Amino acid sequence: MTLKSCFHIGILIISIVSYSCDAAKSVDSSTTELRAPAYPLITIDPYTSAWSMSDQLYNSPVCHWTGKTHSLIGAIRVDGKVYRFLGKEDIPLEPIIPMAKDSLWQGKYINTPPSEGWEKSEFHAEHWITGVGAFGTPGMKAIGTPWETKEIWVRREFFLPDITANEKLYLVFTHDDDFELYLNGTEVVRTGNKARSEVIQEVDPSLLISGGKNVLAAHCLDRGGLAYVDFGVYKKNAHKEVFSQSAVQQKVSLSATQTHYQFSCGPVNLALDFVSPLLPEDLDLLSRPVNYINYEVASTDGEKHEVQIYFEITPEWAVNDVGQEVEVAKGKEGEVGFVKAGTTEQSVLGKKGDNVRIDWGHVFLAAENDKNTSWGIDTFFEAKHSFIKTGKISGIDGMISQLNREMPAMACVKDLGEISEKSSTGFVMIGYDDIESIQYFEKNLKAWWTKDGEVSFKDVLQNALVEHKSVMKRLSHFDHQLWEEALAAGGKEYADLCVLAYRQSVAAHKLVKDENGNILFLSKENFSNGSIGTVDVTYPSAPLFLRYNTELVKGMLNPIFYYSESGKWTKPFAAHDVGTYPIANGQTYGGDMPVEECGNMIILTAAIAHQEGNAQYAEKHWEILTSWANYLLENGLDPENQLCTDDFAGHFAHNVNLSVKAIMGIACYGRLAEMLGQSEIAEKYSSVAKQMAKEWMKMADDGDHFRLTFDQPGTWSQKYNLVWNKLLGLDIFPDEVARTEVAYYLTKQNKYGLPLDNRRTYTKADWIVWTATLADDKETFKELISPLHDFVIETPDRVPMTDWYETTDATKVGFQARSVVGGYFIKFLEQE
Repeated sequence: MTLKSCFHIGILIISIVSYSCDAAKSVDSSTTELRAPAYPLITIDPYTSAWSMSDQLYNSPVCHWTGKTHSLIGAIRVDGKVYRFLGKEDIPLEPIIPMAKDSLWQGKYINTPPSEGWEKSEFHAEHWITGVGAFGTPGMKAIGTPWETKEIWVRREFFLPDITANEKLYLVFTHDDDFELYLNGTEVVRTGNKARSEVIQEVDPSLLISGGKNVLAAHCLDRGGLAYVDFGVYKKNAHKEVFSQSAVQQKVSLSATQTHYQFSCGPVNLALDFVSPLLPEDLDLLSRPVNYINYEVASTDGEKHEVQIYFEITPEWAVNDVGQEVEVAKGKEGEVGFVKAGTTEQSVLGKKGDNVRIDWGHVFLAAENDKNTSWGIDTFFEAKHSFIKTGKISGIDGMISQLNREMPAMACVKDLGEISEKSSTGFVMIGYDDIESIQYFEKNLKAWWTKDGEVSFKDVLQNALVEHKSVMKRLSHFDHQLWEEALAAGGKEYADLCVLAYRQSVAAHKLVKDENGNILFLSKENFSNGSIGTVDVTYPSAPLFLRYNTELVKGMLNPIFYYSESGKWTKPFAAHDVGTYPIANGQTYGGDMPVEECGNMIILTAAIAHQEGNAQYAEKHWEILTSWANYLLENGLDPENQLCTDDFAGHFAHNVNLSVKAIMGIACYGRLAEMLGQSEIAEKYSSVAKQMAKEWMKMADDGDHFRLTFDQPGTWSQKYNLVWNKLLGLDIFPDEVARTEVAYYLTKQNKYGLPLDNRRTYTKADWIVWTATLADDKETFKELISPLHDFVIETPDRVPMTDWYETTDATKVGFQARSVVGGYFIKFLEQE
């Protein structure tokens, strides 16, 4: 296959070129040093999203946001000695009791609640059904038995061979969603509301019966979307780490679009910058599926040193799981040499769900085809041995491999020659061409950057090469602007939060356009059910995009407007979502949120009008907005038993904060009518909203604060929906309502923040920032923000930032890598 033809299928590209020292230095401004829960490295979209989960870049494998290894390894050879600076060799465990990815297995299961003691070794499960693991949604990889009910209980008996006294064993399990696991009757895992892939946990040897019968018993709850459960027992692999010597990391810092590292590598220093060109005002660049890794090497001892730099990826970037078969090959085309890999199946848009990675398209590692560059394919360990011995990479021309049996390494080496005090610089580009990005009401859509298929990935890659210097200057300016504005709005701790949230929020979306050219900016509900275009994810995410480009907010709302206006959604209120990512053919979430979603859609439409200074966008959708506003009039003041955006807390009636949203929605409709010159309608809805606010104050009054629900005195909750009364200048609720609430919240804070309400100690990070924005002064705002900042830098959970956590101990309850942290930018809207 030629390189030209490769660019017309899906590819992930890494290309190494040189760049100017000035460009490298331009990224150093407006950075902040903080210990992040995870550090963003490559952030393009929900499928191409790679993170470092440790403080030192070389202390853990690079992972996709779901936790699956997306191996990215970097090493530098200085005078023959190799220092690893990026990633870690993820040496797979060997199966003793294999999971389905290694071998299908037999167990007993039941879909209805079993009798007491079901988890114990002595339990008699003769009446249970015999099935083959794994258990999950039909169509998923390595499913032996379909699981399509809400819950499943599984027992797996096994005989453990004799093991040595010092041999460590590990439980490995994958689950979607809530999972509990027992070993010989003892609980060893209880996850709560989470979905995770191949979690590894050391086994307490006292729980095992060596040379005898053992029982693993599991219970899994599906909360919607995909369902999956699999588990096994493993031991360490005999292979040893090849790049065992690490560099010494001196510093890590962040700016909005970049993560910066500095290392000592013997007698040379290495600076490394991971750069995501996510400029919100330039949609072509925002959509461009290419990130940079900049590097700069210089001698520290006044001497010259021979240096080679090595970058390696594996086909893991292009598979959903390592049980899939891939084809790997190398070649040359013009000035470019490359290695490439992808699944042999190539099922475009063939998977949907939450804990799912892309497995169509190809991963590409490319470099300038010159005498100083070598590239190749070899086994995972031999590629590294070759670099250690020769400073180059050799190997074979191609192979077909199943990754869990033999993992290929795809490497490129740049010989930098003699390095002195004058630095040598270069950069790597990582990108992904996904062929087709989204299925939207039965039509496959390509990414925005393709210009309806007219622009090839080769064009995009070449543009990224040529424009590197200018893009870096623009990013430096943007990062500086964002940092200064965040500092002015809320202080350094607030600015830290905004910097960390920026790439996470933007890259949790995919930018496309429909067949009529309308912008679609579709979110994925990461680790909260995998829905696409969820309205109550758009609502908290929107402030970032309201600040920087309202066209992106329109792209978030357009799918829901179309869904109703086309007649595909016939209910009198707004839909919750338009499908399960990346398939947007209609709502797949199991429940509705009538007041929630109507309020969200109207409020955000009004926020767009406020930012743009006109209501033209609202006018296009006036008929459906009117229908939703009337729904709120009839049902919003005292909502019946239903879900709201905080659906993890369950259904409940008389929700005081949800009532605020309804009142804000009605007021926003009145504001839009006013902007459109419909004075009578404006007066009607604004007056009704004010009257409802008066009734709300009486119904919710609880002395020094307002209640959680109208019918329960002695309760309280965050009234974050009140923020629009302030930001949009609606003047529906008296200012004293917000002041009363804020004063009360200050008495309820825990070490790591303000709980969501009185029922539990957990909270939502995005709502804390909204609630803090209700404060009249910056000092009070900071008082509410500071515990959230403490959570971010102290949480023990090393995952891309969660928005749902415990305020008592900073542990994650659920969710991660979600776009809702874009809500941190709501304080910026106060500055407009």
